Amino acid sequence: MTKAEFVDKLAEKGKITKKLATEAIEVVFSTIGETLVNGEEISIPGFGKFSVVVRKARSGLNPRTKAKLNIPETKAAKFTAAKALKESIK
Repeated sequence: MTKAEFVDKLAEKGKITKKLATEAIEVVFSTIGETLVNGEEISIPGFGKFSVVVRKARSGLNPRTKAKLNIPETKAAKFTAAKALKESIK
């Protein structure tokens, strides 16, 4: 499902305009992003948890030149699905 399809579905189910649905989705996504940038996690009961994980520095290999290189430590967003969501998918 694309973002546009998601907006259409939210507008239809929520009986609101597409403009209002788009704004609501933007607010939700930006709030999740801002919270993760601050290093905090978001837990939504029945849906899942968004958090930030730190990937340790490691050595890698350039597949084209076979040269060894160092990959620095990075942060990444992580989503863990709640038990209720996992069970509803089965």
